[in-house]
Amino acid sequence: MGTEVVVEGLTMSFGTQNIWQDVSLTLPAGEVSVMLGPSGTGKTVFLKSVIGLLKPERGRVLINGVDMVNSPEREIYETRKLFGLMFQDGALFGSMSLFDNVAFPLREHTRKKESEIRRIVMERMDMVGLVGAEQKLPGEISGGMRKRAGLARALVLDPQIILCDEPDSGLDPVRTAYLSQLLIDLNAQIDATMLIVTHNLDIAATVPDNMGMLFRRRLVTFGPREVLLTSDEPVVAQFLSGRREGPIGMSEEKDAATLAREQRTAPAYAPRTPAPQLEPSPGLPPRAAVQRRRERVLGMLPRLPEAARAAILQSYAPAGPIGGTAS
Repeated sequence: MGTEVVVEGLTMSFGTQNIWQDVSLTLPAGEVSVMLGPSGTGKTVFLKSVIGLLKPERGRVLINGVDMVNSPEREIYETRKLFGLMFQDGALFGSMSLFDNVAFPLREHTRKKESEIRRIVMERMDMVGLVGAEQKLPGEISGGMRKRAGLARALVLDPQIILCDEPDSGLDPVRTAYLSQLLIDLNAQIDATMLIVTHNLDIAATVPDNMGMLFRRRLVTFGPREVLLTSDEPVVAQFLSGRREGPIGMSEEKDAATLAREQRTAPAYAPRTPAPQLEPSPGLPPRAAVQRRRERVLGMLPRLPEAARAAILQSYAPAGPIGGTAS
């Protein structure tokens, strides 16, 4: 099972520019979480702070008792081995074959024999559908294949926590749909804790167990997917509907006068019913996270907004979507 990640009061600035402040949330072990937000809200910075590549000025990131912000560098380095990181562009070495790219972490960080490395690499390439392409160079394949190769490389050290930085960037809607299914399938197979940073609404609607959103230098919300997907918070509703009316502007948040003018003329946002979450492909085991999440979410029902409670109860009803096993 994956490892729980606890973020407490995290604040990050670059010089005098505050990126976000007092971010607190918990990534439940083995579940898939998504962090949304408009461009420029510090989503990638948050990802790098979780893994300890950037140092926030305040707060803690606790993983198995190790603080990725304040613990000794040796402990941070060892804990970082629990992570697999998928970069936006795949971050592949252009002069290496896909096989050698995926094998790179094993050759760098382990003393495994080449026969064992080959077995592991081919297993991971099979998981992401790249068997047969292992000798191709990154420049010879599509963007979607490079994404999958980057994901295979993130998996070779058997991570307990997988971070995906905008895995959909540069992909068309069809490839994004395939990638969404792949992420769910991987979670079913390895039960790792997953955090996906994205602004893609298709991934947000169908992949995660939990969702959060960064805006105006703060965490707007984080919790079960139904909380955000049914939210009437103006910035959340605007983002999920893709409309111009709302707090999000072209380059930054709008001023009060602009918001007041829009509120007088804009139609109301229609309530949304969350789409069913993707299930693993046929032949794969059920996701172990589903039952754990069900118990956790039903236990917090009294503290959730009414619309989220209704959506959760409907998803778990025998007549609900996916035969009562939705999550």
